[in-house]
Amino acid sequence: MPEDLGTDRKVVKMTHFANAARFQPLREVDGYWEAIRGGRLVPRRSDVNPRGIERALEFAFIAERIAPGLGRVRIAGSHLTELMGMEVRGMPVTTFFTAAARAQVGEALEEVCTGPAKAELLLTGETGFGKPPLEARMLLLPLKSDLGDISRVLGCLVTLGGIGRAPRRFDVSEVVMRPLLKDDVVIDDGPIAPARHRPEPVGLSEAPARFEPGPAPYLRLVKTDHSE
Repeated sequence: MPEDLGTDRKVVKMTHFANAARFQPLREVDGYWEAIRGGRLVPRRSDVNPRGIERALEFAFIAERIAPGLGRVRIAGSHLTELMGMEVRGMPVTTFFTAAARAQVGEALEEVCTGPAKAELLLTGETGFGKPPLEARMLLLPLKSDLGDISRVLGCLVTLGGIGRAPRRFDVSEVVMRPLLKDDVVIDDGPIAPARHRPEPVGLSEAPARFEPGPAPYLRLVKTDHSE
């Protein structure tokens, strides 16, 4: 069969569509965040229900801003554990990144909480022996704690390619930032308190705030069985 299909016919590559489908969990988490936002500047952490992002649950995480530019994972889906080859709860968000990328990630995290803003990071995995090419995207969405400060982040990290030998860490190729103050905010549920590290009542899907070993949370992110 000849390879020349003629000048009047187009060859449509399916790679773009496959990539879009693989990164669909980011769009689902973003859409859910917008739904629970409900016209407010930022939704509350207590508004998040794991059932609302069930199909994206294995890629999702909740982080806490504990200092300027520093966030710590409070809960995480199973895909993040697979990437690191260990439990990631209690680890810094920057654990997923190379040393060269961590300052950039910290700046993005700080802007998400203080802007506030939504951020999407385009990532490439470190390569080497046992570490095949790996593309990834991370979404960071701000949340208020029960105390009213924007110190929580709903995140989603999706990869495209074989994980290979864990742990896998990423470099940042691009950061897309969207300030929320440009949106048409209709209502809000109170003033924004300064972000600071304070104990928060135990909420949905979270362990105690000190991140010390203890009983499992009442509800946790669990991996759902999806075909690739």
